[in-house]
Amino acid sequence: MTENKEDKRIYVLSQEKPAKAVIKMGVPLIAGMMIMVLYNFVDTFFIGLMRDDYQLAAVNLAYPVMMISVAVSNMVGAGASSLIARSLGAGDREKACHTVTVGFALTVLNSCIVAGAGVAFLPQIVRLLGAKSNTFGFTKQYVLIILLGSVFTMGSYTFGQLLRSEGSVKHSIAGMIAGTVTNIVLDPVFIFLLGMEIRGAALATILGNAVSMGISLCFYVSGRTILRPSVRYIRPTWEILLEIFWVGIPATLETLLTSAAYIINNNLAVAYGEMTVTAMGVAQKILSLGNYVYQGFAAGTQPLMGYNYGAKNYSRMMSVLRAGILTVSAVELCIMAVFGIFAPLLIGIFSDTPEVISTGSRVLRTLMCILPFVGAVSMSRMSFQAMGKPVYAFAITLVRQLILYVPLLLILDCVFGFGGMIWAQPITEVIMMAASVGLLYFIIRCEQKKSS
Repeated sequence: MTENKEDKRIYVLSQEKPAKAVIKMGVPLIAGMMIMVLYNFVDTFFIGLMRDDYQLAAVNLAYPVMMISVAVSNMVGAGASSLIARSLGAGDREKACHTVTVGFALTVLNSCIVAGAGVAFLPQIVRLLGAKSNTFGFTKQYVLIILLGSVFTMGSYTFGQLLRSEGSVKHSIAGMIAGTVTNIVLDPVFIFLLGMEIRGAALATILGNAVSMGISLCFYVSGRTILRPSVRYIRPTWEILLEIFWVGIPATLETLLTSAAYIINNNLAVAYGEMTVTAMGVAQKILSLGNYVYQGFAAGTQPLMGYNYGAKNYSRMMSVLRAGILTVSAVELCIMAVFGIFAPLLIGIFSDTPEVISTGSRVLRTLMCILPFVGAVSMSRMSFQAMGKPVYAFAITLVRQLILYVPLLLILDCVFGFGGMIWAQPITEVIMMAASVGLLYFIIRCEQKKSS
């Protein structure tokens, strides 16, 4: 990698105009996340072409295994990325290289633990996922291959985060795109041409992740990254391990808390009938397109905040935060308008049942109200992670999910029924935007006073 390219990446983190820096870091990630949406649907689509409901159900039943792998990956990825960005900002490149190497080693170690434990308790896991007699065998086949390929799934996710922490966003996206294309090409070959059916879908997914991870590794080995892992850094220090897990463990807990809140939401919806559950599922799937936008901007802002926190450039942190919130809110307002106008048409893509279209449109037009606010909440949470202050990030999630959202779900459902229940999340996000942004501004001001 030439020094000029390296300087450009550091320039984006340290000096680029805040709004432009947010867009440069965020837009490629949003594009990558949209590609990941396709990735998640590919196996389901091709298995669906077989017209075998049991195999299709097995793919859906096995999905939590992938999510657990991602959650464990996030423990290392979030923690190491935060430390890398802060180390670069402080001018400590050796510590940043050491952290990258430790991140690689921990990913391999964790994947071996996940694969080993998963294979050892495979029948119990498959039953826990909800597989019955007709789906047990198919689910077991799919999960076994996914577990055996854990190193590729976890490596693809974590190495992408490590690349973004040094500003190499385009490199991380290249791996995501290549992995998705590989999965799309191999799925019909393995499932239909080679007759592997559901095993072919699982193998295509793993090979797609392997390609994604391999490309990320190639960027590191070829020297096109600012940081390079080295064998001499393979032995971790207690300081680096503690800092990685200090940020990483709360990040993993956040994912688990969010999942728990969704489970409660779905259990409440069951009382209103199967068509209502279907309608909510379709509306949430469409809403996820808007969610990926704010998540992309938040993830793109994270290394900007971490770098400038390490450099003690607090005024730039304030500017980046303002630019990020204004940008993501403006974009989400546009998406919200599209959802509001075309809700019945969008729901109709997935179902032609009048009840599903009617209820789904109502849910989508309610839940879309979170979009102008939730981006600021996510950006604040990511900023705390970038600053190495995971307690604040975890507190935001804890208050948001357990203290506000879940009680509001239960209360509004009890008092107003389904119509009240679906307003629980928009009300939560409005309150949390004011609280989380206010807390972040206060903490940055306090740090600024300390350093002056």
